[in-house]
Amino acid sequence: MPRAILGLVNLLLLEPEELSGDGTARLAGPKARHVREVLRAARGQRIRVGVVGGRMGEAEVISAGEEELVLRPRLEEEPPPPVPLQLLLALPRPKILRRVLQSAASLGVKRLVLCGSYKVERSYFGSPSLRPAAVRAELLLGLEQARDTILPEVVVRRLFKPLLEDELDLLLPARARILAHPSTGGLRHPPPAGEVALAVGPEGGFTAYEAHLLEAHGFAPFSLGARVLRVDTAVNVAAGMVLEWLGRGGLTR
Repeated sequence: MPRAILGLVNLLLLEPEELSGDGTARLAGPKARHVREVLRAARGQRIRVGVVGGRMGEAEVISAGEEELVLRPRLEEEPPPPVPLQLLLALPRPKILRRVLQSAASLGVKRLVLCGSYKVERSYFGSPSLRPAAVRAELLLGLEQARDTILPEVVVRRLFKPLLEDELDLLLPARARILAHPSTGGLRHPPPAGEVALAVGPEGGFTAYEAHLLEAHGFAPFSLGARVLRVDTAVNVAAGMVLEWLGRGGLTR
């Protein structure tokens, strides 16, 4: 009888190229060491797995040698549906960015637009944390946490005003747009059912000019309260509020 599924990892994500034609997955390097040393997987045990961009299920450990670990996946489950939420975020400092990427992926957000603003330091755009491989690594951690396999799309734009004037409808084609901004009241009306684009600025919020420009492009402002929150905290709180509003409207996806 197969042993119980190991539960020390929510989901082990496999790259498509790690799958072999014989129906097995062959792992080496850090991922194999994680399964062998952290999960302490032995032959016959099963772990939760998913293929990046594909389905999920269980995998039986066929062998766990020092050089290679072989799994036999059974991918019979679809990933969870995305949430009806897009994010427009002023690029935070690298440490916070890593947290935001993981959180967004865990929440089920599938499009995140990172942009410049007056309060965003130019050096952030040259950070190694913004390189595609680094961004992908953080997103994968978020997906593993939430048991999801579909990577969010991350778009980076340095210039704030051209983004709003030239690309907003293309990049964030949501039915409703809202802006988490300090010193404003609550929304007069919750957003209607459908995709919602949520804008979150730097700590302390966008400048008055930027907030006005966002409002001119259909972003309805609301406040998260009197306290100044870190960007990663603000994103989680605001996203949770939006999803609650949408849920009250009976929206599921």
